[in-house]
Amino acid sequence: QVQLVESGGGLVQSGGSLRLSCAASGNIRRINGMGWYRQAPGKQRELVAAITSGNSANYADSVKGRFTISRDNAKNMVYLQMNSLKLEDTAVYYCNGRMAVLGTAGMRDYWGQGTQVTVSS
Repeated sequence: QVQLVESGGGLVQSGGSLRLSCAASGNIRRINGMGWYRQAPGKQRELVAAITSGNSANYADSVKGRFTISRDNAKNMVYLQMNSLKLEDTAVYYCNGRMAVLGTAGMRDYWGQGTQVTVSS
């Protein structure tokens, strides 16, 4: 069993900051890319930021310069520092990891349960 568990969401005023954390646990053999996605009501899930195992990151244009993704490979953690939050950042944020389980050869995507981020005016 492999799990991704997010934490750190909440309610914040416009212009404020939040830091999301995601912990991967279980019978993990290897983790490649990790990332954060979000889904706002009535909209499709979209990529916010992603980071490779070598710490190469990419961002959605809408969050460039405001959000920073990072990871701690030793702890199987990925983080999303969100600054200068805007109303349109309100969404459920999901952690994603491409991982291989012990005893298997292939890799697949795993998802967390999501954490709500609400930005108020």
